[in-house]
Amino acid sequence: MSSPILAPAAVLIAWSMIMWGWLLVTRIGSFKAAGVDLKTAKKGARGSDLEAVLPPEVMWKAHNYNHLMEQPTLFYAVVIILALAGYGEGLNAQLAWGYTVLRIAHSLWQATINTVPVRFLLFLLSSLCLIALSLHAVMATL
Repeated sequence: MSSPILAPAAVLIAWSMIMWGWLLVTRIGSFKAAGVDLKTAKKGARGSDLEAVLPPEVMWKAHNYNHLMEQPTLFYAVVIILALAGYGEGLNAQLAWGYTVLRIAHSLWQATINTVPVRFLLFLLSSLCLIALSLHAVMATL
C-alpha cells in the first residue's frame, strides 16, 4: 500500500532519531565538564536527574526529544487511519507535511534558541494541522 500521507510521517520518525542522536552527543559531551560519571551513577537514575547538573542548553535537546514522543504519536495514528481509509492524498497530505515541517522547525528552535513565544507559535500551528487531520480521520471513518 502506498499513500502520499505516509512520507511526512516517515520523515518525522527519521527526524526524531536525528534529535535522539543530537541529544546523546550533546549530553555525553557535557558529562565530563559537569563531573558526571556513568560508572558511579546512582541505581535507577533517570535523564531528568541531569536537569540540576547539565546546562539548560544541553537539556533543551532532551526536552525536545521527549516532546517528539508525545503529540506526534497521535499524528502517526491519524496518518495510518487516513492512509488505510484511502484519504491520504491532497489536502490531508499537505496538512501532514505542514505538521512535519512545523515540528522540525519547533525542534530546531527549542534545541538552539528556545524562546517560548516562537516555540509556542510553532506548536500551535502544528497542532492546528493535527486537529484538521483528526477531524478528517473522523469524517473518513464514520
